[in-house]
Amino acid sequence: LCVIDLLKAFDYFSPWSGQQQLYKLDVGWPKIPEYFTGQTFCVAVDSLHGLVYVAQRGDNIPKVLVFSEEGYFLYSWNNTVEMPHGIFVLNTATDSSVWIADVGTGKYGHTVKQYSPSGKLMQILGTPGNAGSGLNPLQFDQPAEIFVEETGEIYVVDGDGGTNNRLLKLSKDYKEIWLRGPNGTGIGQFKIPHSVTVDSFGRVWVADRDNKRIQVFDKVTGEWLGSWSSCFAEGGPYSVRFTANDKYLIVAQLNINRLSILAAPPVGSIGNCVVVSTIQLADETKPHLVDVDMKSGAIYVAEIGAQQVQKYIPLN
Repeated sequence: LCVIDLLKAFDYFSPWSGQQQLYKLDVGWPKIPEYFTGQTFCVAVDSLHGLVYVAQRGDNIPKVLVFSEEGYFLYSWNNTVEMPHGIFVLNTATDSSVWIADVGTGKYGHTVKQYSPSGKLMQILGTPGNAGSGLNPLQFDQPAEIFVEETGEIYVVDGDGGTNNRLLKLSKDYKEIWLRGPNGTGIGQFKIPHSVTVDSFGRVWVADRDNKRIQVFDKVTGEWLGSWSSCFAEGGPYSVRFTANDKYLIVAQLNINRLSILAAPPVGSIGNCVVVSTIQLADETKPHLVDVDMKSGAIYVAEIGAQQVQKYIPLN
């Protein structure tokens, strides 16, 4: 363990910040960081099976790396993944699948794809290689991230700088249920909707990145429920992920190299944004997207500047 790692580990206990420190860096994860050979854009945790999926970009490298939650490298795959942007793991009663939002411009790009845990392509949403705004057939333009419920209903934020700037809810047979957008600063409009998640109270949370706010919608109707912007004056939100029991919302702010841990509101009014704690990362780390292990509570952070995924574990 080098001195820099030790300093980094101690850096998170800043007693003078006035905030409670909730997490510490797990300096031993992963065991061999050299497996990160590209830009690590996103991470997804399979809490049920103790697996961590990392998607990275680069030429002639494996695009998806699979680690154990202890940090051991297990295997990788590369099939039909071009430029991964977001990744999600779905566990149902019968199987597991890995969903990837691909912003590539080649023959597999502008799609959301479902894979088996070993990397077998099972389903393609969108028109591969063609950006668009259509709903029948379904088209995407640089889809940023997906969230899939156990019912099979899918939420897609589309996207990462393309023309659409929309939040799309799809049925399990991939038909539009409702749509929010388009580009703009008004209620229900977006400027780079970058990350999406659903809480246990039936609310959909979207990181509206370049509007520097989070917007919240009713998952059944798509009705706008509120927004938070006061926490993001310094840097727009890149990620939205809840911890277990919807206690906290973890938000990466890439431009200021920070993770903000926000108090998640109970059922009812969204209220105002409250920062409970922060984790300040080193300059140029660039935290992009995160995921949370619902069993251990660990936060995994995909960092495109540092080109690694780091694991933060709860102090209590």
